[in-house]
Amino acid sequence: MTETIAAIKAALKTAAFDDERLAAWRLDQRTGVQAALKSFDKRLEKEAKQKADFMTRFAFESELWEQGFQAIAGVDEVGRGPLAGPVVAAAVILPADFDAYGVIDSKQLSEKVRDELVAHIKKDAIAYGVGVVSAERIDEINIYEASREAMKEAILAMQVPADYLLVDAMVVDLPLPQQKLIKGDARSNSIGAASILAKVTRDALMVKYDEQYPGYGFAQNDGYGTKAHLAGLAKLGPCPIHRRTFAPVKKLLS
Repeated sequence: MTETIAAIKAALKTAAFDDERLAAWRLDQRTGVQAALKSFDKRLEKEAKQKADFMTRFAFESELWEQGFQAIAGVDEVGRGPLAGPVVAAAVILPADFDAYGVIDSKQLSEKVRDELVAHIKKDAIAYGVGVVSAERIDEINIYEASREAMKEAILAMQVPADYLLVDAMVVDLPLPQQKLIKGDARSNSIGAASILAKVTRDALMVKYDEQYPGYGFAQNDGYGTKAHLAGLAKLGPCPIHRRTFAPVKKLLS
């Protein structure tokens, strides 16, 4: 009995490149089957490129593994630009066989994909840690130093000590060999994983703050100066998690 086009389409959605049925399907001249095979080939091509790009982003780690380093931590932060909320950093040590090919700079990913990847990261990472530095502390020492402090806290929070750091665009105040990588979250899987963990953690915090301090839209804007946030700020004034040294919060207080 000839397989229906619908059945073949459904099978191709999950078929692998070495599926034994492919040879027969490629001989099937029905237009619907050939269209489904074309979509299948495009999916495989996309997955192959994603895997190749992922392996390229392990270049820094691979070189360091060859040098004998065993616990290479990628470190990144999120939340330097918002008017409210903490800055959050994460540190992640990935194993050499880590295979979540979608891991990259969190800004390039949807919320759904980030949530899926962070579960994979937490399950398969050798170790990970998170650091959170409050708005009050940001006002005390400035956002740059607060970001470095959050990174240090994240590294020290890991259950497995790092022996090398790959850091996104900064240097951390720890006596560890480290490399500062500009746009590191798009160049290193370890830093990309840290970027995702930090982003998901901070977003969850801002949702809670939205419940605690309604009227600013924190659940939607993550503390950034959107139109709705600025309107709430003008109407309600700053709340306890606003950064008093950041304009326009500072302007309202002057």
